[in-house]
Amino acid sequence: MLQRANSMKLQTQIPLEKQSNNLIDYNSNVLLLGSCFVEHIGGKLEYFKFQNLQNPLGISFHPKAIETLIIKAINKKEYSEKDVFFHNEQWHCFDAHSKLSSTSKEDLLEHLNTAIKSLNQQVSKSTHIIITLGTAWVYNHIKTKNTVANCHKVPQKEFKKELMSVDAVFKSLKNIVELIKSKNTNASILFTVSPVRHIKDGFVENTQSKAHLISAIHQIVNKKNGTYYFPSYEIMMDELRDYRFYNEDMLHPNQVAINYIWEKFQEGWISKEASVTMGNVDVIQKGLLHKSFNKNSEAHQKFLQNLDSKIEKLKIECPHIVF
Repeated sequence: MLQRANSMKLQTQIPLEKQSNNLIDYNSNVLLLGSCFVEHIGGKLEYFKFQNLQNPLGISFHPKAIETLIIKAINKKEYSEKDVFFHNEQWHCFDAHSKLSSTSKEDLLEHLNTAIKSLNQQVSKSTHIIITLGTAWVYNHIKTKNTVANCHKVPQKEFKKELMSVDAVFKSLKNIVELIKSKNTNASILFTVSPVRHIKDGFVENTQSKAHLISAIHQIVNKKNGTYYFPSYEIMMDELRDYRFYNEDMLHPNQVAINYIWEKFQEGWISKEASVTMGNVDVIQKGLLHKSFNKNSEAHQKFLQNLDSKIEKLKIECPHIVF
């Protein structure tokens, strides 16, 4: 007898363990650190008006870069002139992304120290800290013997490329967790691995790198210590195993994939009450983007009044929300 079509499973589904507590709601404060995938999840949190801070020093791809930031933030270490350098007509810092680079040394230092201060405060008040790791490959600056977060197009001969061992990644993550917990014992720390493939390292090398990250993370994860894992990498590799879910570069998830992984994240980590509020925020956000053919029409004025009414009602529930 032929199996009925509607009972067929045409996609592997990764079982997600739903959290019974520690869920994100509109009272939560979320810190996101790590690779560019942080910007996708962070962008959703920002759109839905959750309290959050994303990568104050820009994207960080590997564990050592994140560890360096946490060390500096926890210890309130300020950046000084010895921490920046001039290259290609701009001032840079090896700990920060190029988006912070500036033609003014003073401006760069001000931005760096403001970011570190902000990160220190955020670690203290965060209910959830999401850390997304992209690669285990690192570049060590030969002259200073420091592992850099960004090479800033400095000639490659000035660096030594190295793959962090599983043990090295583990030690880095262990230090990150201990530092955060020394400042904030109540924060839930959620690790995830970016589904973006770093093909510049090589196909085999990228797989080895991801394997090192995943192996180390699973040595760290312990619910009793408030550390968790969200399988964004596995969802992309197994549930969305098709190039139609990638951008044109065939490396980065496209918007469909990002939305899908976000829905999985929402299912596992966002409270039901918050999901209701998210629906209200979404209606307002779409209303604010609405463009009228006749701004002076009576219908449009009523639409604006209705929108203002919805915003005011939402602000009573969540005073921190600003549109």
